[in-house]
Amino acid sequence: MDGYLGVVHLDQVSKRYGRGPWVLRDLTLEVSGLVVLTGANGTGKSTLLKIAAGILKPTTGRVVRPASVGYVPERFPSDVKMSASSYLAHMGRIRAAAAGDVLERLGFAGSLTAPMSQLSKGNAQKVALAQALLASDVLVLDEPWTGLDPEAARELVSLLQGRTALVSDHEGHLAGATRVDLAGGHVTIELSRVVGLDALEALEGVRSVSSRGSSVQVLVAPDRSDHVLAEALRLGCSVRSVR
Repeated sequence: MDGYLGVVHLDQVSKRYGRGPWVLRDLTLEVSGLVVLTGANGTGKSTLLKIAAGILKPTTGRVVRPASVGYVPERFPSDVKMSASSYLAHMGRIRAAAAGDVLERLGFAGSLTAPMSQLSKGNAQKVALAQALLASDVLVLDEPWTGLDPEAARELVSLLQGRTALVSDHEGHLAGATRVDLAGGHVTIELSRVVGLDALEALEGVRSVSSRGSSVQVLVAPDRSDHVLAEALRLGCSVRSVR
């Protein structure tokens, strides 16, 4: 198997923060090539990427990933005091690789000896990408084109070819990649006079529960919508709409 073709398996993964609404529910996904996550803000893309990279643990479900995973967050920390060269040398020692070629291809134009906090947004993003691209198995990249100039953006597309990567990309840079829409394929149930909210959130198939003024909107997997609707009525909720 090619050294870049690691595989990430997410099996029935769900995530909630504390007792808040479910951000992800019962998601199963295999990443064995170039996969792009799509969906509106709030659909759980960044949460899923953090789980895939091992930054977050799922509330339920199982994740299997290879040893070498490169990760770039949606917002690279702006207060890193380490210089770019020290940061990359550190990551290079961890991964036993060098990042200079990637920086050159991306057109890095800042000072490698300056603190990361003093770099422009674009140059800081190039450093973040260079350390991630040192990974030998899988890349997990959250909006990696943020701050890049057009030439660097095109080069990043080239660098991703042949890699196994899970990427969020709202600008459509990876037109030929497999796409997974986190917002697609759900039924929206709008409720008023909500009773037993915790019980509702815990139902199988419920992807998210959010308050909207005097009502509550519940996103449900299509194959569980009838069950969730029946349970909501049993709990004493009033149903405003189902769409």
